Amino acid sequence: MRPHIVIVGAGFGGIKAAQRLAKEDVDITLIDRNNFHLFQPLLYQVSTSMLSIEEIAYPTRAFFRKNKNIDFMLAHVQKLDLVNKEVITPYKKVKYDYLILSAGSVTNYFGMEQFALNTYGMKTLREAIHIRNHVLHMFERAERETDPEIRKRMLTFVCVGGGPTGVEEAGALSELIYTAMKKEYHRLDFEKDVSIILIQAEASLLPMMPPDLREETMRVLKKKRVKVMLNAIAADCTRDKLTLKDGTEIPTNTVIWAAGVQAVPFIAKSNCCEVDRAGRAIVTKTLQIPNHPEVFAIGDCAHFEQDGRPLPTVAPVSTQGSIVCSENIIALINNRPLKEFVYHDVGSMATIGCGQAVMAWGKLKMKGFWAWYIWMTVHLLRLAGTHTNITVAMKWTWNLLSGTRLGRLITNIPDTRDDR
Repeated sequence: MRPHIVIVGAGFGGIKAAQRLAKEDVDITLIDRNNFHLFQPLLYQVSTSMLSIEEIAYPTRAFFRKNKNIDFMLAHVQKLDLVNKEVITPYKKVKYDYLILSAGSVTNYFGMEQFALNTYGMKTLREAIHIRNHVLHMFERAERETDPEIRKRMLTFVCVGGGPTGVEEAGALSELIYTAMKKEYHRLDFEKDVSIILIQAEASLLPMMPPDLREETMRVLKKKRVKVMLNAIAADCTRDKLTLKDGTEIPTNTVIWAAGVQAVPFIAKSNCCEVDRAGRAIVTKTLQIPNHPEVFAIGDCAHFEQDGRPLPTVAPVSTQGSIVCSENIIALINNRPLKEFVYHDVGSMATIGCGQAVMAWGKLKMKGFWAWYIWMTVHLLRLAGTHTNITVAMKWTWNLLSGTRLGRLITNIPDTRDDR
């Protein structure tokens, strides 16, 4: 009987591992709660009406049309039983000989329930669509609102978190509002009523970037009319107000939370291995769970230290880990020595808007249009499917030339926060 490998999660790492292992004499079951692979780095472009959902999501089964040894299972993993080598879902228990945990992460609210209830996360396709719907709803309601204080509150948009996600979201919101929408709402005073605020708990934005690129990011955001508040810690949030630790109150109906992530909850709940504060499984140098050599963890749900600190939760860490992980499983099957994982830094980049980005790779630093062009090329190469590559490239080019965003559609996906 051929070894059975179960992969939990169809993100960057899970898909890459499945593609590499599909060439071996093994059987594979890939489990995910969604039937699509999501390109999370571009979620913010769905939330700001630049791209459509089918341009950043690709059917998981489509990756493996020619691989008869791969089965896909649409299911939510509830628990792991490492003793009996089972992955427990609502439908059945899936037996495995080898297990890869690549289930990714969820939004981290740091135990503050009020933020989970009253803010919008940026980790799932559903959340991105909710942000798009909500922002568009706010403008429609504000135009018919007669109370100036309520109208201003409706048109104040706050992003919490000064990492790449927060910066990209704030910059894209500015372009959506001031470029694509400003001429369409004739009864609104955009200079007086609209505010976009980016809140960062640390002393600078994009802490992984060199100081001069952080300053460039601040300069571009200021030009885009985004107010940046540094050393500002969010302390409380209701549907109508965000309160900072120093007591500052910001009346707003829109708080987008981009302040951190944690591993999917089932890993910590399973009590099967040691986890860090973010619920990530602490792995060995070969990406294995201690005392369970047949179990590997990669990407956002794995805690792997290099140079004295955990690796960041970014896609290159996951994809590089999937390569070593899949090679080590084959090595175990064939009784060969295992490889230790060493992450090779591919640099950092963030787009601040159309035609504007910053990037750093070793001593190489770049900003402005050419940084944005490289960012665009890298992301196009990572997207799944030729059709997607062509349509996304065309949309980005047309937006650069005209500022048009035709995805400003309010769809009927319910969110109780908009029922007011």
